Amino acid sequence: MINVLFFEITVGLYAGGTLAYLGYLITSYPKAAWVGRLLLGGGFIVHCAALVLRYIEAGHVPVTSLHESLSFFACLLVGSFLLLRLYYAVEIMGAFVAPFALLLVIWAAVLPKEIIPLPALLKSWWLPIHVTFAFVGEAVFALACCAGVIYLIQERLLKSKRAAGLSRRLPSLEVLDEINYHALTIGFLLLTIGIVTGAAWAERAWGAYWRWDPKQNWSLATWLLYAILLHQRLAINWRGKKAAVMAIVGFGSVLFTFLGVNLLLHGPHTYAEWLR
Repeated sequence: MINVLFFEITVGLYAGGTLAYLGYLITSYPKAAWVGRLLLGGGFIVHCAALVLRYIEAGHVPVTSLHESLSFFACLLVGSFLLLRLYYAVEIMGAFVAPFALLLVIWAAVLPKEIIPLPALLKSWWLPIHVTFAFVGEAVFALACCAGVIYLIQERLLKSKRAAGLSRRLPSLEVLDEINYHALTIGFLLLTIGIVTGAAWAERAWGAYWRWDPKQNWSLATWLLYAILLHQRLAINWRGKKAAVMAIVGFGSVLFTFLGVNLLLHGPHTYAEWLR
Protein backbone atom coordinates (compact mmCIF):
# COMPACT_ATOMS: atom_id res chain seq x y z
CA MET A 1 0.00 0.00 0.00
CA ILE A 2 1.47 3.29 -1.09
CA ASN A 3 -0.04 5.10 1.90
CA VAL A 4 2.14 2.95 4.17
CA LEU A 5 5.25 4.00 2.21
CA PHE A 6 4.31 7.65 2.65
CA PHE A 7 3.72 7.02 6.33
CA GLU A 8 7.17 5.47 6.73
CA ILE A 9 8.74 8.51 5.03
CA THR A 10 6.79 10.66 7.50
CA VAL A 11 8.32 8.80 10.43
CA GLY A 12 11.80 9.50 9.08
CA LEU A 13 11.11 13.19 8.54
CA TYR A 14 9.61 13.57 12.02
CA ALA A 15 12.64 11.80 13.48
CA GLY A 16 14.95 14.23 11.70
CA GLY A 17 12.85 17.19 12.84
CA THR A 18 12.95 15.93 16.42
CA LEU A 19 16.74 15.61 16.39
CA ALA A 20 17.12 19.09 14.91
CA TYR A 21 14.81 20.68 17.47
CA LEU A 22 16.50 18.90 20.34
CA GLY A 23 19.79 20.17 18.97
CA TYR A 24 18.35 23.67 19.02
CA LEU A 25 17.19 23.18 22.60
CA ILE A 26 20.70 22.22 23.66
CA THR A 27 22.79 24.60 21.55
CA SER A 28 20.37 27.47 20.69
CA TYR A 29 21.86 27.37 17.17
CA PRO A 30 19.20 29.07 14.93
CA LYS A 31 20.04 26.90 11.93
CA ALA A 32 19.01 23.81 13.87
CA ALA A 33 15.55 25.27 14.51
CA TRP A 34 15.21 26.14 10.83
CA VAL A 35 16.12 22.59 9.83
CA GLY A 36 13.71 21.20 12.42
CA ARG A 37 10.84 23.33 11.12
CA LEU A 38 11.68 22.41 7.52
CA LEU A 39 11.70 18.68 8.29
CA LEU A 40 8.51 18.87 10.33
CA GLY A 41 6.84 20.85 7.55
CA GLY A 42 7.95 18.35 4.94
CA GLY A 43 6.83 15.50 7.17
CA PHE A 44 3.44 17.14 7.64
CA ILE A 45 2.92 17.42 3.87
CA VAL A 46 3.89 13.79 3.30
CA HIS A 47 1.77 12.74 6.27
CA CYS A 48 -1.27 14.52 4.83
CA ALA A 49 -0.68 12.73 1.52
CA ALA A 50 -0.51 9.38 3.35
CA LEU A 51 -3.83 10.07 5.08
CA VAL A 52 -5.51 11.19 1.86
CA LEU A 53 -4.33 8.04 0.07
CA ARG A 54 -5.58 5.89 2.93
CA TYR A 55 -8.89 7.76 2.87
CA ILE A 56 -9.27 7.04 -0.85
CA GLU A 57 -8.47 3.37 -0.31
CA ALA A 58 -10.69 2.96 2.76
CA GLY A 59 -13.55 5.16 1.62
CA HIS A 60 -13.84 6.88 4.99
CA VAL A 61 -11.80 9.00 7.38
CA PRO A 62 -8.89 6.79 8.55
CA VAL A 63 -9.63 6.58 12.28
CA THR A 64 -11.06 3.06 12.61
CA SER A 65 -7.95 1.50 14.16
CA LEU A 66 -5.37 2.51 16.71
CA HIS A 67 -2.76 2.82 13.96
CA GLU A 68 -4.94 5.24 12.01
CA SER A 69 -6.01 7.25 15.05
CA LEU A 70 -2.45 7.72 16.31
CA SER A 71 -1.32 8.75 12.83
CA PHE A 72 -4.24 11.16 12.37
CA PHE A 73 -3.66 12.75 15.76
CA ALA A 74 0.08 13.14 15.16
CA CYS A 75 -0.57 14.84 11.82
CA LEU A 76 -2.99 17.32 13.38
CA LEU A 77 -0.59 17.97 16.26
CA VAL A 78 2.26 18.87 13.90
CA GLY A 79 -0.05 20.96 11.74
CA SER A 80 -1.32 22.84 14.80
CA PHE A 81 2.23 23.58 15.92
CA LEU A 82 3.27 24.83 12.48
CA LEU A 83 0.23 27.12 12.45
CA LEU A 84 1.02 28.36 15.95
CA ARG A 85 4.56 29.12 14.83
CA LEU A 86 3.17 31.60 12.29
CA TYR A 87 1.73 33.72 15.11
CA TYR A 88 4.23 33.25 17.92
CA ALA A 89 8.03 33.09 17.85
CA VAL A 90 8.09 29.96 19.99
CA GLU A 91 10.55 27.86 18.04
CA ILE A 92 11.64 26.10 21.22
CA MET A 93 8.19 24.51 21.54
CA GLY A 94 9.15 22.33 18.60
CA ALA A 95 11.55 20.54 20.93
CA PHE A 96 8.50 19.41 22.92
CA VAL A 97 5.95 18.88 20.14
CA ALA A 98 8.22 17.01 17.69
CA PRO A 99 9.23 14.22 20.12
CA PHE A 100 5.60 13.69 21.09
CA ALA A 101 4.52 13.48 17.45
CA LEU A 102 7.42 11.13 16.73
CA LEU A 103 6.41 8.87 19.62
CA LEU A 104 2.86 8.70 18.25
CA VAL A 105 3.92 7.75 14.71
CA ILE A 106 6.49 5.21 15.97
CA TRP A 107 3.76 3.59 18.03
CA ALA A 108 1.48 3.64 15.00
CA ALA A 109 4.25 2.16 12.85
CA VAL A 110 4.51 -1.03 14.94
CA LEU A 111 0.75 -1.65 14.93
CA PRO A 112 -1.19 -3.61 12.28
CA LYS A 113 -1.81 -1.39 9.27
CA GLU A 114 -4.63 -3.21 7.51
CA ILE A 115 -7.71 -1.16 6.73
CA ILE A 116 -10.70 -2.06 8.89
CA PRO A 117 -14.07 -1.79 7.11
CA LEU A 118 -16.43 0.70 8.70
CA PRO A 119 -19.65 -0.89 10.02
CA ALA A 120 -22.61 0.00 7.79
CA LEU A 121 -24.38 1.61 10.75
CA LEU A 122 -21.56 4.14 11.12
CA LYS A 123 -21.29 5.13 7.46
CA SER A 124 -22.41 8.72 7.64
CA TRP A 125 -21.34 12.20 6.59
CA TRP A 126 -21.29 12.97 10.33
CA LEU A 127 -18.12 10.87 10.69
CA PRO A 128 -15.59 13.28 9.10
CA ILE A 129 -17.24 16.27 10.82
CA HIS A 130 -17.26 14.70 14.27
CA VAL A 131 -13.79 13.18 14.26
CA THR A 132 -12.13 16.19 12.65
CA PHE A 133 -13.42 18.66 15.23
CA ALA A 134 -12.70 16.27 18.10
CA PHE A 135 -9.16 15.41 16.96
CA VAL A 136 -8.19 18.98 16.12
CA GLY A 137 -9.47 20.09 19.52
CA GLU A 138 -7.32 17.44 21.20
CA ALA A 139 -4.28 18.50 19.16
CA VAL A 140 -4.77 22.11 20.27
CA PHE A 141 -5.09 20.94 23.88
CA ALA A 142 -1.72 19.20 23.40
CA LEU A 143 -0.21 22.59 22.53
CA ALA A 144 -1.74 24.06 25.70
CA CYS A 145 -0.15 21.20 27.65
CA CYS A 146 3.27 21.85 26.06
CA ALA A 147 2.96 25.55 26.87
CA GLY A 148 2.08 24.58 30.44
CA VAL A 149 5.12 22.32 30.77
CA ILE A 150 7.43 25.01 29.39
CA TYR A 151 5.81 27.57 31.71
CA LEU A 152 6.62 25.45 34.77
CA ILE A 153 10.20 24.93 33.59
CA GLN A 154 10.69 28.63 32.90
CA GLU A 155 9.17 29.67 36.22
CA ARG A 156 11.42 27.27 38.13
CA LEU A 157 14.50 28.54 36.32
CA LEU A 158 13.59 32.16 37.03
CA LYS A 159 12.88 31.49 40.69
CA SER A 160 16.20 29.71 41.06
CA LYS A 161 17.82 32.80 39.50
CA ARG A 162 19.33 30.74 36.71
CA ALA A 163 18.15 33.08 33.98
CA ALA A 164 21.08 32.30 31.69
CA GLY A 165 21.28 29.39 29.27
CA LEU A 166 18.03 27.48 28.80
CA SER A 167 15.84 30.16 30.37
CA ARG A 168 16.89 32.70 27.75
CA ARG A 169 15.86 30.30 24.99
CA LEU A 170 12.41 29.76 26.44
CA PRO A 171 9.50 32.14 25.78
CA SER A 172 8.52 34.58 28.52
CA LEU A 173 5.94 33.54 31.10
CA GLU A 174 3.52 36.09 29.64
CA VAL A 175 3.76 34.63 26.13
CA LEU A 176 3.38 31.06 27.42
CA ASP A 177 0.32 32.01 29.46
CA GLU A 178 -1.19 33.74 26.43
CA ILE A 179 -0.62 30.66 24.26
CA ASN A 180 -2.12 28.51 27.01
CA TYR A 181 -5.25 30.65 27.14
CA HIS A 182 -5.76 30.88 23.38
CA ALA A 183 -5.14 27.13 22.92
CA LEU A 184 -7.58 26.29 25.71
CA THR A 185 -10.23 28.58 24.26
CA ILE A 186 -9.91 27.24 20.71
CA GLY A 187 -9.60 23.63 21.87
CA PHE A 188 -12.67 23.95 24.08
CA LEU A 189 -14.74 25.34 21.20
CA LEU A 190 -13.61 22.54 18.88
CA LEU A 191 -14.21 19.84 21.50
CA THR A 192 -17.69 21.24 22.13
CA ILE A 193 -18.51 21.04 18.42
CA GLY A 194 -17.06 17.53 18.34
CA ILE A 195 -19.29 16.38 21.21
CA VAL A 196 -22.40 18.02 19.76
CA THR A 197 -21.86 16.54 16.29
CA GLY A 198 -21.06 13.19 17.90
CA ALA A 199 -24.38 13.29 19.75
CA ALA A 200 -26.21 14.14 16.52
CA TRP A 201 -24.46 11.25 14.78
CA ALA A 202 -25.32 8.89 17.66
CA GLU A 203 -29.00 9.77 17.37
CA ARG A 204 -28.92 9.00 13.66
CA ALA A 205 -26.96 5.75 14.08
CA TRP A 206 -28.35 4.36 17.35
CA GLY A 207 -31.55 6.32 17.94
CA ALA A 208 -30.29 8.17 21.04
CA TYR A 209 -28.21 11.30 21.45
CA TRP A 210 -26.37 9.94 24.49
CA ARG A 211 -25.80 6.31 25.48
CA TRP A 212 -23.50 6.88 28.45
CA ASP A 213 -20.83 4.60 27.05
CA PRO A 214 -17.28 5.00 28.46
CA LYS A 215 -16.02 7.19 25.60
CA GLN A 216 -18.95 9.58 25.90
CA ASN A 217 -18.65 9.72 29.68
CA TRP A 218 -14.94 10.51 29.63
CA SER A 219 -15.38 13.03 26.83
CA LEU A 220 -17.99 14.79 28.96
CA ALA A 221 -15.70 14.68 32.01
CA THR A 222 -12.87 16.17 29.95
CA TRP A 223 -15.19 18.88 28.61
CA LEU A 224 -16.29 19.77 32.15
CA LEU A 225 -12.66 19.93 33.31
CA TYR A 226 -11.75 22.42 30.59
CA ALA A 227 -15.00 24.33 31.15
CA ILE A 228 -14.04 24.80 34.81
CA LEU A 229 -10.53 25.91 33.85
CA LEU A 230 -11.81 28.48 31.36
CA HIS A 231 -14.39 29.72 33.86
CA GLN A 232 -11.68 30.19 36.47
CA ARG A 233 -9.50 32.09 34.02
CA LEU A 234 -12.32 34.38 32.92
CA ALA A 235 -14.16 34.82 36.21
CA ILE A 236 -11.32 35.15 38.72
CA ASN A 237 -8.36 35.74 36.41
CA TRP A 238 -6.84 32.34 37.21
CA ARG A 239 -3.56 32.46 35.31
CA GLY A 240 0.09 31.55 35.57
CA LYS A 241 1.16 28.38 37.34
CA LYS A 242 -2.34 27.17 38.25
CA ALA A 243 -3.52 27.46 34.67
CA ALA A 244 -0.38 25.70 33.42
CA VAL A 245 -0.87 22.79 35.83
CA MET A 246 -4.54 22.47 34.92
CA ALA A 247 -3.71 22.46 31.20
CA ILE A 248 -1.41 19.50 31.85
CA VAL A 249 -4.04 17.72 33.96
CA GLY A 250 -6.67 18.39 31.32
CA PHE A 251 -4.53 16.86 28.60
CA GLY A 252 -4.01 13.84 30.82
CA SER A 253 -7.78 13.40 30.71
CA VAL A 254 -7.68 13.84 26.93
CA LEU A 255 -5.09 11.08 26.61
CA PHE A 256 -7.09 8.70 28.77
CA THR A 257 -10.23 9.44 26.73
CA PHE A 258 -8.28 8.94 23.51
CA LEU A 259 -6.18 5.91 24.49
CA GLY A 260 -7.19 4.50 27.86
CA VAL A 261 -10.88 4.16 27.05
CA ASN A 262 -10.14 2.67 23.62
CA LEU A 263 -7.67 0.11 24.94
CA LEU A 264 -9.02 -0.74 28.39
CA LEU A 265 -12.78 -0.40 28.16
CA HIS A 266 -15.50 -1.67 25.84
CA GLY A 267 -18.19 0.24 24.02
CA PRO A 268 -19.34 1.46 20.59
CA HIS A 269 -16.35 3.83 20.37
CA THR A 270 -13.60 1.37 21.28
CA TYR A 271 -11.45 -0.50 18.78
CA ALA A 272 -12.14 -3.85 20.42
CA GLU A 273 -15.85 -3.34 19.83
CA TRP A 274 -15.41 -2.27 16.20
CA LEU A 275 -13.40 -5.40 15.46
CA ARG A 276 -16.22 -7.74 16.50
